[in-house]
Amino acid sequence: MLIEIWSDVVCPWCYIGKRRLEKALATFPHEVEVVWRSYQLDPGSPKEAVDTVADYLGTKYGGGAEAGRAMVDRVEAVAAGEGMIWRHSQSLRVNTMDAHRLLHAALADGGPALQGDLKEALLKAYFVDARNVADHAVLREIAVGVGLEEARVDEVLASVVYTDEVWNDQQTAASLGATGVPFYVIDRKYGVAGAEAAEVFTDVLRQAWEASHPSLQIIQADDACGPDGCELPQR
Repeated sequence: MLIEIWSDVVCPWCYIGKRRLEKALATFPHEVEVVWRSYQLDPGSPKEAVDTVADYLGTKYGGGAEAGRAMVDRVEAVAAGEGMIWRHSQSLRVNTMDAHRLLHAALADGGPALQGDLKEALLKAYFVDARNVADHAVLREIAVGVGLEEARVDEVLASVVYTDEVWNDQQTAASLGATGVPFYVIDRKYGVAGAEAAEVFTDVLRQAWEASHPSLQIIQADDACGPDGCELPQR
């Protein structure tokens, strides 16, 4: 079973949804492959940090930094309910294109496992450690730390490789009906929009598995042989 997840590394609900999906997968008895797809929530965000998320939200929606902090506090409370303590009010509003390009490199070089490790490390860096995930030194440290070759990381960051793949992911999401993230697609047949509860993921996973592995309907007859022998007609 393949689960494709469109998300951004600066999306709070994407991190919360990741934890909820992981909770569902922990009790799911079948093998699942998870692949992360790119989706930039704010492609116009700056490559150089200008303000924090709290300051930006306060400016965008009004009320100043205090109002922005209140918005962040609410989502941090939800994250705490999933066992995560964030410093999201200190997170910087930055562009995530280079982070997404590295995620594509991780998938190409090490498959879904390595890509998953990098995704978790980037989310933690941004939400828990309030690090600048647009800064190349930070990205290099994180990527090499999860197992990407340093030369490969430098090659990606010094180029525009995988830029097309990032945009293609975003276009695919739109074609599948996504209007935001997180957006989960199972075997390209079932979709979940938003950070649903673990129970919802469990139900969808079960439905998807049963649809792709239908049980055999057996018509049972008495005339059959088994471990104890064969039933013979009585005279």
